[in-house]
Amino acid sequence: MNQLDQLKQFTTVVADTGDFASMKQFAPRDATTNPSLILKAAAMPDYAWLIDQSIKDAGAAATTEQVIDRLLVLFGREILKIVPGRVSTEVDARLSFDREGSIAKAREIISLYEKAGTPRERILIKIASTWEGIKAAEQLQKEKINCNLTLLFSFPQAVACADAGIQLISPFVGRILDWYKKSTGKDYAAAEDPGVQSVTQIYTYYKKFGYKTEVMGASFRNRGEITELAGCDLLTIAPSLLGELQASNEPLVRKLDPAAAKDSDLKKVSFDEKSFRFALNDDAMATEKTAEGIRLFSADIVKLEQLVAKKRG
Repeated sequence: MNQLDQLKQFTTVVADTGDFASMKQFAPRDATTNPSLILKAAAMPDYAWLIDQSIKDAGAAATTEQVIDRLLVLFGREILKIVPGRVSTEVDARLSFDREGSIAKAREIISLYEKAGTPRERILIKIASTWEGIKAAEQLQKEKINCNLTLLFSFPQAVACADAGIQLISPFVGRILDWYKKSTGKDYAAAEDPGVQSVTQIYTYYKKFGYKTEVMGASFRNRGEITELAGCDLLTIAPSLLGELQASNEPLVRKLDPAAAKDSDLKKVSFDEKSFRFALNDDAMATEKTAEGIRLFSADIVKLEQLVAKKRG
């Protein structure tokens, strides 16, 4: 078996793309999108009809924001025709520090899916792992709206998500590596990769203490990061790296295992708002990368709005 097929034996593979052709090629169970991926796909001629359809469905009186909501949902519905599992649809990153705004936007997205005949069980609402985002997701989970907490770079963020009963988290492996490479000027072997070590710690903590929150490693820079996290609940992988895995027949060894996690010496911790904010502030990498991610996703939503506005004339 190639490495992709080996990986699928103990990890759910998720396509980190908005490109339908790639999803068909690699047969992932789930798919995850973000504003950057949707913007990239929406600008391609093959997907122009999605914008046209969203504009038509929203109606002439709709705001650009309402058209964007329909575009995200239309993308998600098309993806669910390809993958058998779930799709992640992101709340506007500009709401990352607005608990009530995030809740309202998530409810609107779920309502649009359900009106189109897609059950909420197949949707994960993506929200940034700020304190406000985590608290918004905690409320949404109580309404049976499952959430994917994204832009997650630290152990305190992961602990707060688990304690809030979040369905799934997406720790960003590659962006952690980016920060450390820039900060230290060093290259890292896969096993010493700071992003890999962060996800390993989170996975081990969750399994040791019996948390149900799923861990989905994300944002990979190389195949070694993926193979070092073999056994993680889920891994969301870009098409280029899925292709590398598919092209390799090297043996793949499971590295993360729930049974082994039970024997770890990690201690249980918890965070209230004050201690969470202090712990996040104390981690320069996590603070900087969370803020940067929110800025970049927000900028791409603005570009998407401009693309829609141009189409509407």
